[in-house]
Amino acid sequence: MSETGSPFPTPVTDLAEALIACPSVTPATGMVFDCLEAQLAPLGFAVDRFLSGEAPDGPVENLLAVRRGPEGSRHFAFAGHLDVVPPGEGWTSGPFLPERRGSLLYGRGAVDMKGSIAAMVHAAAQIPAEAGTISFIITGDEEGAARFGTLALIERMAASGVQPDLCLVGEPTSVARLGDMVKIGRRGSVNMWIEVEGREGHVAYPHLADNPLPRLVALLAELDALVLDEGTEWFQPSNLEITDIAVGNKATNVIPAKASARISIRFNALHTGAALAERVTQIAQRHGAGVRAVISGEAFLTQPGAFSDLLRDAIQAETGLDTELSTTGGTSDARFLKNVCPVIEFGLCNATMHKRDEAAAIDDLEALARIYERAARGALAG
Repeated sequence: MSETGSPFPTPVTDLAEALIACPSVTPATGMVFDCLEAQLAPLGFAVDRFLSGEAPDGPVENLLAVRRGPEGSRHFAFAGHLDVVPPGEGWTSGPFLPERRGSLLYGRGAVDMKGSIAAMVHAAAQIPAEAGTISFIITGDEEGAARFGTLALIERMAASGVQPDLCLVGEPTSVARLGDMVKIGRRGSVNMWIEVEGREGHVAYPHLADNPLPRLVALLAELDALVLDEGTEWFQPSNLEITDIAVGNKATNVIPAKASARISIRFNALHTGAALAERVTQIAQRHGAGVRAVISGEAFLTQPGAFSDLLRDAIQAETGLDTELSTTGGTSDARFLKNVCPVIEFGLCNATMHKRDEAAAIDDLEALARIYERAARGALAG
């Protein structure tokens, strides 16, 4: 029962099942957005759906739904994604055939993150329109390239005058129990492709060739030895990892013409992606190598304060837990939304996300909906 005294007629687990039943491997379009629109429209949300981008990373469908409150009222946004990673083989039941077995709801996306979106819909249904403005910022491209998803939604929001005061992203942040962890920031991510040019030749005549491999090995050793920082109060140390080395030399008696490698750096707020790319480039140039960098997102921190306190209070009221504030883990679309307004991530337990037989506890889905309702009510009340 909500604080309004009238429960939403559709249980949150039913809402989650309906979304899971729509196959939506990234980039997602179509049926799954039809389903979410059908859930939101009866609640008074004006739903704006649009396609963005083109192959190979698109087209991507996005949804911006807004239910406006009284003039001048506060605006709270729910954000997330309907796309899922490919299910793979070996599921006990069909990945897009949601099934309740015991206390769990199984299906691809149950945790990451159709279950959270269902909880958001259920929460929004409990809150009267006069409490303030609520919006849904939902993409079909978070698990993929993320080029035409939330970035396109942010542009749409700006063009439509949609400006939230606070945003809650429903990523699965809980670890052992629902509510034990929320994310108030994330490290940034930059990937770099390194290439060393040489000159091919016969291994018996090395003086007639130029082997690029010793230079690449020396470069990677220097990069691997870097200590980028010791971490900060809220962030773990930045780390640089060598993720690929490629030569493509099929012959045993040929010195290759070139060699390449790839590195990935997850970095904290002491760095920017551009500065790290420049640092690696300068080192690479000393070894005769070229570098191409792609920055996936910058590090950010939503300083602990009123927003995090509000969410922690809501979690404690429903679970009794004292929530840990964290910046660990990978990236999410919060890295884009932090440019719009303060953003925090909180959702279901992440133990089975991206795994075969992904499942969410039904009790957790129901508790999550109540936590989201409490948080949204508190945010709108200011």
